[in-house]
Amino acid sequence: MNKISILMGSQSDLETVSEAVNVLKEFKADFEVRVLSAHRTPKEVAQYVEAAPKKGTRVFIAAAGMSAALAGVVAAHTILPVIGIPIETKNLKGLDSLLSTVQMPPGIPVACMSIGKSGAKNAAIFALEILGLSDSKIAAKLLNYKKQMCLKIKKTKVKV
Repeated sequence: MNKISILMGSQSDLETVSEAVNVLKEFKADFEVRVLSAHRTPKEVAQYVEAAPKKGTRVFIAAAGMSAALAGVVAAHTILPVIGIPIETKNLKGLDSLLSTVQMPPGIPVACMSIGKSGAKNAAIFALEILGLSDSKIAAKLLNYKKQMCLKIKKTKVKV
């Protein structure tokens, strides 16, 4: 059962998406990663998204660059939460991806993370937070994760 489904517009997005994958592996989360394009495989995206809940998917993460329509297309075919990761691009440094992901029409929401690898990491954490609402084991792991971040900051010694 893949509770989190990660979709990428192309294989080249894996460099960014790997940050989300690493977090989900650290949490031992159930997830799957697929390459499906909103523009090149639109029918396959719709079929995958519509069938995913029957396979246990509870949250989608969609990563795409440039026109970055993938998260919106996923959201158009489901009532499950969709988290968008805007991929950094050469020409506009990901601003194009960010605006395409965040500017959704009313009624088709997409939670949009920041551009690039930090956004991918946050997308995984946000997906886990959603699952943690109904899964006490995930919630406990998240609490511990945040405590460890806090301890790391408190232990930081500044040398000037």
